[in-house]
Amino acid sequence: MSDLQIVGGIKKLNNQNYTTWSTCMMSFMQGQDLWEVVNGTEVKQPEAEDTNGVLRKWKIKAGKAMFALKTTIEEDLLEHIRDAKTPKEAWDTFATLFSKKNDTKLQLLENELLSVAQRDMTVAQYFNKVKSICREISELDPQAPIGETRMKRIIIHGLRPEYRGFIAAVQGWPNQPSLIEFENLLAGQKAMAMQMGGVSLRGEEEALYANKNRWDFRQYAVGGSKTNGDKNILQRNFLISFENAEYAINSHVLTLRSKTA
Repeated sequence: MSDLQIVGGIKKLNNQNYTTWSTCMMSFMQGQDLWEVVNGTEVKQPEAEDTNGVLRKWKIKAGKAMFALKTTIEEDLLEHIRDAKTPKEAWDTFATLFSKKNDTKLQLLENELLSVAQRDMTVAQYFNKVKSICREISELDPQAPIGETRMKRIIIHGLRPEYRGFIAAVQGWPNQPSLIEFENLLAGQKAMAMQMGGVSLRGEEEALYANKNRWDFRQYAVGGSKTNGDKNILQRNFLISFENAEYAINSHVLTLRSKTA
């Protein structure tokens, strides 16, 4: 049994980790030449022995597979497969048992994804949270994985309000950034705002940006506003800074793409 010691490195199956456990066990079984008796072409016991010892060989492989299955699950789950006659029967028992539980977990994750929002998280923390939920959903429902486009829409929906203007500008670009590029741009947006005259993306500017397709607030900045003269000067300076910033952002995207090409 020394060749099965590696099983000890697999976290035991519990009520929370079936997807991870089954993936690891499948890889282990394949590496030990046991997968065929678990869920392959040798799941049925040969009816009789032959000159090549086919029945004996099958029983040895099946015994090793059952040992691996029974020693990588929590004790409270052992009852489910204690009377299983073949590795295939034991494997299918867990697949059936946890598919029902996975449906419930999948619904909980999808509900969480619908309500996820950045709130006090940093851009990196928020992106990681959304990607983590999407990854779990894709593992539980591999027939309908969540792609990058949908993931980006979910992220945009939950961003804090001060990013609305920035998002409006990016969505107006002819070539949309990838998810990684988008995260890098958002992460650097705060520093970019500071470069643009120290103006916050909240309040009056936020409301203005949200209603412009490409942050085109030229008429607002030049025509003046109901605020004092200093505010008008600040708006004009911000307009000039924005034009420089948009060029810088586009250059940044091109640089990122050249590094990943």
